[in-house]
Amino acid sequence: MSFRDLRNFTEMMRALGYPRLISLENFHAPNFMLVAEVLLWLVKRYEPQTDIPPDVETEQDRVFFIKAVAQFMATKAHIKLNTKKLYQADGYAVKELLKVTSVLYSAMNTKGVEHTDVSEEDSSKFKFDLGSKIADLKAARQLASEITSKGASLYDLLGKEVELREARTESIARPLEINEAEKMMKIAIDCVLEQVQKTKDMLSNVALDEANLEAKIEKRKLELERSQKRLQTLQSVRPAFMDEYEKIEEQLQKQYSSYLEKFRNLTYLEQLLDDHRRTEQEMFEEAANMLRLMQNRLKEEEQHLLKSGNNDDSDADIQEDEGSDSEVEEGELVKRHMAMEALMQGRTGTRIVGTMQGGDTEEEEESGDSEIDLDDDEDEEEEEDVEDDSMEISPSKSNQRAKKPEPLEESDNDF
Repeated sequence: MSFRDLRNFTEMMRALGYPRLISLENFHAPNFMLVAEVLLWLVKRYEPQTDIPPDVETEQDRVFFIKAVAQFMATKAHIKLNTKKLYQADGYAVKELLKVTSVLYSAMNTKGVEHTDVSEEDSSKFKFDLGSKIADLKAARQLASEITSKGASLYDLLGKEVELREARTESIARPLEINEAEKMMKIAIDCVLEQVQKTKDMLSNVALDEANLEAKIEKRKLELERSQKRLQTLQSVRPAFMDEYEKIEEQLQKQYSSYLEKFRNLTYLEQLLDDHRRTEQEMFEEAANMLRLMQNRLKEEEQHLLKSGNNDDSDADIQEDEGSDSEVEEGELVKRHMAMEALMQGRTGTRIVGTMQGGDTEEEEESGDSEIDLDDDEDEEEEEDVEDDSMEISPSKSNQRAKKPEPLEESDNDF
C-alpha cells in the first residue's frame, strides 16, 4: 500500500460517481463493510443485472461474497483478483480494487474522447487525420496477409480430402485388435517407467551433488579462515627489512632533491653559455662588418692617392722648364699635404711622424743632385712610416683584419 494508490483510488471513485466520500484514512485499519460496499457498487456499475447476495454479517457470508465477486470479475471482465487481500479489507485491498476502478475509469475516458471526436467531426467534416489510423492500417494489412495464407493452406488440404477420406474410412472400418492395443500400451508403460527411473536417478544424483557441494563449501570456509588468520599475523608483524627500506627511501629523496637542484643549475648554465656564444657571434659579425667597411675606405683612399699622384706627375712634366730645385720643393710639399689628408680622414690609432724644423731654405735648394736624391729617400721613408702607422688597429681585432696592399712606389728620378 502506498499513498499514491490511495489517492488514485479516491480520485477514480469520485470521477466514476461513487455517492459516498472516501477518505485516505479509511483503509489504515481493516474495514470490510466499506470494501464490500465498494465491490458491490463496482459490480453493479459494470453490469447492473448481476445478482450477488449483499449479506456480509457472518464469516461464511463474507467468504461467499468475496468468492462470488472474484468469480464474476474473472468471467466477465477477465480481471484476476486476490481474494485473501480483499478479505483483509485494508490497504492491500486497495490495490485489488484499483484493478477494477482503473478499467472503468479508462472506459469512461475513452468514451468521453469518442464523444469529443464525434463533435469535432460534425463541426469539421472535411478534416481527416491519417496519422492516428496508421496502426490500424498496419494491423489490417497483417490480417489480410494471414487470411490469404490460411486460405491457401485450407485449399490445399481440401484438395487432399478425397485421398484422406478413403484412408479414414479404411481405418474406421478395420476391426480393433486387442493384442496390438495391448502391445502398444505395454510399450507406452515401459517408456513411462524409463522416464520415472531416469528422474529418480537424477534426484539421487542431485542429492549426491548437494552433499559434495556442501563438503566443498565447508572446505573453502576453512581455507578462508586460515588465510584470514595468516593475513592478520602478517599485518601485525613488522618485516625485518622495513627499517632499511625507510632509510633507503630517505636517501633516495635527498638524492632526488640534489638531482633536481643540479639539473636546474645545469640548464641555467647551458642557457648562459648559449647567450654568451650568441653575443660572441654577434660581436664577430659586427667586427667583420667593421673590417669590411674599413677595407673599403682604405681602398678608396688609395685610389684617391693614386689619382692625386698621377695629377701631380702630369703637372710636373708641364713645368719641367722652371727648374729642378722648385720641382723638388713642390713635390715635397705635395707629399706632406697628402699624408696630412690621409691622417685627417678619421682613422683611429695612427701616429704622425715629423720634425719641428721648417721647410728648406734657398741655400739648400742650390745643393746638387745628390742632396735631392737623399731628400727623396728620406721623404719616401717618412711616407712609409705614416702608412704603416695608419694600418695599426686594436690588439683584439688584429687577427681579423686583412693586410693593406702596398702602395706603388713613387720615384722622382724622372726629374
